[in-house]
Amino acid sequence: MGRKSLKYYDMIMVLFVTVLIMSNILSSAKIVDWRMSLLGIPLAFDAGTILFPVSYIFGDILTEVYGYRRSRRVIWMGFSCLILSSLLLYFVKLMPGEGNWEKTVGQGAYDAVLSGMTSGGIVAASLLGYWLGEFSNSYVLAKMKILTGGRWLWTRTVGSTLVGEGLDTLVFVSVAVFCGVFPAALFTTLVVTNYLFKVGVEAAMTPATYLVVGVLKKAEQEDYYDYRTNFNPFSRGSDTCS
Repeated sequence: MGRKSLKYYDMIMVLFVTVLIMSNILSSAKIVDWRMSLLGIPLAFDAGTILFPVSYIFGDILTEVYGYRRSRRVIWMGFSCLILSSLLLYFVKLMPGEGNWEKTVGQGAYDAVLSGMTSGGIVAASLLGYWLGEFSNSYVLAKMKILTGGRWLWTRTVGSTLVGEGLDTLVFVSVAVFCGVFPAALFTTLVVTNYLFKVGVEAAMTPATYLVVGVLKKAEQEDYYDYRTNFNPFSRGSDTCS
């Protein structure tokens, strides 16, 4: 594949990574309770759930317009930035606090709010869930695009989300509970509410996804089909299979 100038690819990548990092910080900072229940299961979820589905929408847009190979590059960029953000927050945690800050805020508050981004448990949960979820989402969408001949975009965005968000949510909550980040009593609640909310957001955002995809395809003169793509997530070579 020859090199091609892409006007908005880098912008989409920056937005994707920003949303990804912020969603992980919010997940660590607060658990939201809507004071409602669904089939007897309380609708409580970590705050990052509000923002995290947007990263999957960006992932859908990247794969639909630019193809799996370019999406793979963005996924790895997000993975690397998540590690970097966790390391930076951990190093700041180790630094001594200024006197007035200790009185008004304090190290205890910092640790309580950001422990999820600085402790091994939630970092491992986030990274593993993100990695499995995003790559499966991109793979399913790319394959469905070929099967549908590029028609019925909604089937790809929703179908890939059902798989990607399902793996992401199950792995994230399982690892986080196992590591003691979330109490075991909240396992079912967090899995069910996170999954339903994320899929619901994706479905609700379908009209906006259609609009952005249409604009980007026209502006970039790009509508990639992964007919001969090497789907190995670790591949750094040719875009096509041998």
